[in-house]
Amino acid sequence: MKKINQYILVSLTVLLICGSSCKKDPGKLPDISFISDTGYTSSDAALGKNEPFKIGINAAKTEEEDILKTFNISVSYDGGPSESILSQTLATSQGDNYTYDLVKSTRNQAGIEKYSFTITNRDGLVNTVSLTLTVH
Repeated sequence: MKKINQYILVSLTVLLICGSSCKKDPGKLPDISFISDTGYTSSDAALGKNEPFKIGINAAKTEEEDILKTFNISVSYDGGPSESILSQTLATSQGDNYTYDLVKSTRNQAGIEKYSFTITNRDGLVNTVSLTLTVH
């Protein structure tokens, strides 16, 4: 009986230690932000029809092992559904930091263009930044 009690006590201790140390780390979202240098659109803006613009992003991993894996740009016109205009799997050399410039012109019609930029890391954690262009 004494051996059974010792076995149960040891088993419970092991379970408690493993249970408290085996919790899954929720991870940190990858960083993504707009480039705000001269010549870049980095916040909501009003532009004319067929007006050129440049939107740049900087993305970076936030944890040592959780490298950047995918990058996506989507656009929604006039409140409609988003459609992907670029979907890219990043090379290993781009896994720590990634920069991208979208150079484009607005449509030839008045309306709303919403651009979303999404970065995903190795753990599948996703971070997105968006901005809206009002075309007049």
